[in-house]
Formats: sequence, structure tokens, C-alpha cells
Amino acid sequence: VQLQACGGGLVVAGGSLKLSCVASGRTMIGYTMGWFRQAPGKEREFVAGITWRGGSTFYVDSVKGRFTVSRDLTKNTVYLQMNNLKPEDTAVYYCAADRRTYYSGTDWSKNGVGYWGKGTQVTVSS
Repeated sequence: VQLQACGGGLVVAGGSLKLSCVASGRTMIGYTMGWFRQAPGKEREFVAGITWRGGSTFYVDSVKGRFTVSRDLTKNTVYLQMNNLKPEDTAVYYCAADRRTYYSGTDWSKNGVGYWGKGTQVTVSS
């Protein structure tokens, strides 16, 4: 599985960005896809996930109500719509995929991610 993410950039606090991640190499049926991020000096953390088959979503508490993860089955693409961005959202965002089904970021982080895409930088200025 190859993951190609794009959509990062510089935005003022309160603004929006939408990240996209195209998966290639196989069908994603049965997989979980999502996003992690890593801020300078911090560990990589889970942000949002979605099950490919049923579309169940799950988020880290700090982004609930502001970020929305979705997928397009026909395009093999997962999205992360980020609204009301805050300076603390500044990080490199990584697309992730796993052949196991997850409904919790805690579980996914604990068990490890199967596939990573290259990161895309998101910078939110105050």
C-alpha cells in the first residue's frame, strides 16, 4: 500500500484546510485509514480515523467538533477537513493505513500503524 498525502499549508488561526490522501496498490476494503500528526519536539499522535468498510469515525478529543475525517470509496481517498484551526494544531500530518479494523485512536496507536504516507506540513499562525 502506498499513501500520498497533500493539502498542507500556512493558515491564520480560525481558518480551514483540507488534507487528502490517495491510497494505491490495493483495495482498502477492510482497512482503517486516518491521520496522525507530529509537532516539533513532541511524539507523533493520533488525530482521526475511519473504517473503510462502514465509515465509522473516531477522533482525538482535542479536534472533536473541528476536524472531520471522510473517505471516497471510488477514489480510494481519505480526507481530513480541518476547521477553526489553532496554533497548537501546527504539525506535520501523516496519512496512515492499517489492515486491522480500529474504532479507537488509543488502540491503533498502541498496536502500531501498518502503512505511513509522507507527511504534509500544517502551520497555523496566531
